[in-house]
Amino acid sequence: MPFHNAYIPYGAYWSTPFCRWQGSFGHLHSLRFAADVATRALTERKISPETFDGLFLGMTVPQQHSFYGAPWAAGLIGAPGISGPTIGHACATSGQVIANAAMEIELGTHSAILCLLCDRTSNSPHIYYPNPLGVGGIGDKEDWIWDNFGRDPYAKNSMVQTAENVAKKAGIDRIAQDEVALMRYQQYQDALKDDAAFLKRFMVTPIEVKDASGRNVINTVAGDEGVFPTTADGLAKLKPALEGGTVTFGTQTYAADGSAAVIVTTEEKAAELSKDRDVTVRVVSYGQARADKGFMPAANVPATRQALERAGIGMTDVKAVKTHNPFAVNDIYFAREMKIDVSAMNRFGSSLVWGHPQAPTGARLIIELIEELVQTGGGYGLFTGCAAGDTAFAVVVLVN
Repeated sequence: MPFHNAYIPYGAYWSTPFCRWQGSFGHLHSLRFAADVATRALTERKISPETFDGLFLGMTVPQQHSFYGAPWAAGLIGAPGISGPTIGHACATSGQVIANAAMEIELGTHSAILCLLCDRTSNSPHIYYPNPLGVGGIGDKEDWIWDNFGRDPYAKNSMVQTAENVAKKAGIDRIAQDEVALMRYQQYQDALKDDAAFLKRFMVTPIEVKDASGRNVINTVAGDEGVFPTTADGLAKLKPALEGGTVTFGTQTYAADGSAAVIVTTEEKAAELSKDRDVTVRVVSYGQARADKGFMPAANVPATRQALERAGIGMTDVKAVKTHNPFAVNDIYFAREMKIDVSAMNRFGSSLVWGHPQAPTGARLIIELIEELVQTGGGYGLFTGCAAGDTAFAVVVLVN
């Protein structure tokens, strides 16, 4: 069944620029940083923290004291009387947080929820797990990001191997992947036109980055940091990431840092908080699915079909599509299976180009989806993205 009562006020959302791992945001505490940005964004939008009766936090990379999660974040933004869950669903975290918030609004248990998404892949935790039965009592350890990117404990493969598996089964060659990677980079250039006018519709900039003391400004970030200039010749020169494979570092995304937020509320409150009452944005439905073991990029297809079925529409009814595409393979497979033109997706770019800070990635894509629909006259929009464990999430929105 679709949602009928969950709305996103137009303009009541934001994203920071995304910075490549070990870049300008690499030393910032992701939860504190997200709360600082949220405080600024709410002030700029003239939205009081007292508006919210819930805060749903999405994060996938532990930070110091993040044990306290959403209640701590609520206190930091000036809303100490509210709480909510902290949700981690790998790359699908944004979709899950927004869907959960929409469910609460639909049920009438909340009237306005701030969905706050944050992650820092840079300098991720090195975790030690005590194991008194280990040899000499030595425990187990892992690097949270890199060890888990490198090996799924169930499928026993790396994430890049899942792209190779789909590419091989679907007959997606190196040339096709290079073409899509170049296309996505060129689409992102449209977002930079007119002094990044599209990005300025929702992005919080400039951001002054301070040192550990919090007093001295060491850098100012005015846009996405780490986007690599892409050419056909440059892509052709890259070696496959895996020996004998087809996926290169130019046809996959990269780890990044950043934050984003989306307000989910009732139709009445959405009108109050919207920067344009003539624009309505409804969360219509969601879907989630799991592909065969080791075939993560394929999961977007069944997740999308579930979301579309719940919305009561078909792919031909969808006016805009945004995908979290950690690999160019994702988009090629999706376009073929859903029978759409791969060039019609991801106007203004995608995470393949501007990076992947985990939890905030999907939220930024949904924000861009809304803005694209507003520019083109409204209609149904689809976001979908795959996630660890060969899963995927999809969200349908309707802009009028």
